[in-house]
Amino acid sequence: MDTANGNATTASAAPAALAQPNGHREDPGGFKLKFCTVCASNQNRSMEGHLRLALANYPVISFGTGSLVRLPGPTITQPNVYKFNETSYDSIYRELEAKDPRLYRANGLLNMLGRNRNIKWGPERWQDWQVGMPRVKKETDKGFEGMEGGVADIVITCEERCWDAVIDDLLNRGSPLNRAVHVINIDIKDNHEEASVGGKAMVDLADSLNQVAKEEREKVGAAAFDSGSGAARASFDERVPEVIGEWQERWPNLPATWTLAWF
Repeated sequence: MDTANGNATTASAAPAALAQPNGHREDPGGFKLKFCTVCASNQNRSMEGHLRLALANYPVISFGTGSLVRLPGPTITQPNVYKFNETSYDSIYRELEAKDPRLYRANGLLNMLGRNRNIKWGPERWQDWQVGMPRVKKETDKGFEGMEGGVADIVITCEERCWDAVIDDLLNRGSPLNRAVHVINIDIKDNHEEASVGGKAMVDLADSLNQVAKEEREKVGAAAFDSGSGAARASFDERVPEVIGEWQERWPNLPATWTLAWF
């Protein structure tokens, strides 16, 4: 694993709660870190991660970093292109089903979009996210509970260009909230099979990070830790590279990169 702000070694992983066949598991309650998943078009990898984390009872939102939503078309030079924040997953599903149901069922797009429309309304663009603003009219999104305030503790991107886009955007914003955020990239190939593996890996990482967060929160006090201040979370921040290092040993085929940034 590469680290931009430190060297990763090892840390203790958290025990996972009992999972059911569909990935949902019993909610143990207690403190939970807030997550954000990011890929290029907010369609495949970030949405698989969004669903897996929501089923594991974590607060989670998801975004894409591209200028437009792009999905495969009949040829490589004829992609299906849509606008972020204005196009619902359901409308994309119905459009592609009307165009060529056989093609888009065979390549997995209809199945993916059918999943997505049961998670949230439509693809959102990272650069348009107003961090710290209440997430109004998002109550039906999976993973909404805990994300009402519009702030995440951990951002997980799914390829290097998305990680770069997130870091560049955070620098351009100028840290108005003065709140630390861990940005972790996991290189996941953009296909349905690898996205499924990546989603499981995200939950494993989330469990490990959350266990460490709970330990440090107990030491410094819930009110201080939950405020998100740098001083209160310093001990947690210092342990994150170690957690990622141990996680990387369990998932050697998913190279990870980490940095500490600021909202």
